[in-house]
Amino acid sequence: MKHIGVDLGGTNIVVGLMDEDGNIIKSYTRPTMSDRKTEEIFDDIIDMCKILIDEYKLSKSSLKGIGMGIPGEVDAKAGIINYSNNIPMKNFNVLEYMQKLCSLCDMDIDFYFANDADCAALGELIAGAGKGHSDLVILTLGTGVGGGIIINHKIYSGFYAGGAELGHQTIVHNGELCTCGNKGCLEAYASATALIRDAKKAALENPHSLLNSLAKNNVDNITAKIVFDAKDQKDEIATNLVENYIEYLSVGVANLINIFKPEILVLSGGISKQGEKLTTPLKEKVITKIFGNNLKTKIEIATLGNDAGLIGAGMLSR
Repeated sequence: MKHIGVDLGGTNIVVGLMDEDGNIIKSYTRPTMSDRKTEEIFDDIIDMCKILIDEYKLSKSSLKGIGMGIPGEVDAKAGIINYSNNIPMKNFNVLEYMQKLCSLCDMDIDFYFANDADCAALGELIAGAGKGHSDLVILTLGTGVGGGIIINHKIYSGFYAGGAELGHQTIVHNGELCTCGNKGCLEAYASATALIRDAKKAALENPHSLLNSLAKNNVDNITAKIVFDAKDQKDEIATNLVENYIEYLSVGVANLINIFKPEILVLSGGISKQGEKLTTPLKEKVITKIFGNNLKTKIEIATLGNDAGLIGAGMLSR
């Protein structure tokens, strides 16, 4: 049986065909152009799905279903996007709209929907860093902090739609303002955006820091990688920034381990590319914060990269 996955992002739409193990056979990409009407975006998705169906002569007996990863709050059972801020969509009935594809192909198709971060978690469990495990938590450390939870091979999103917003757990009471409007969220301290924010401030206050020379004396050039590179070169300011960053991250990670005790916790996103430079000190800090100080949960780096969400979406129908 084959599976089609749809990864709807703010920049691109990716539609892919995969086998039972999550191996991508063929994929197509188009720009999302998120400022257009929602119906126009999904017309593109329908067209891309039909291209794959026609190209591989898929039928009801060979296509298990189509799974979609969507940013924002998704009611998976009803097939409704309650809200998405990256792509302006609200109360849109995806399931009903995708029935157009059934008419075009003259075939009943089973559709599945989930939040994009949940799909990334499922992808890593089935074909990535979590392969062979049944329980997994993923944290995506990028512009924001996303997350997903898998329990006994299934996505956990709470009784109501929109659970597993792991980046919006409060780790500092009345702390930094988060993009969600709350204060003290993990995202406000452990995202790449947060590290860059703090690094820019530190660079301006410490002109002698390597942060400035590595950024060509323009703080707007500072990236998370530059902060870690400066630390590697023994810059004191950058070292403090990275240590503080990992300390905050460890609070969020320890909270998740204390609550879920997953087999594996996977880190993805740009900052995760630091690999053991991130995970080794993180584990040391986490172990002091978890109940019993006995760290059994593996903390690993994601392996699927940008394909995680697409693979996970396709595997919704497995």
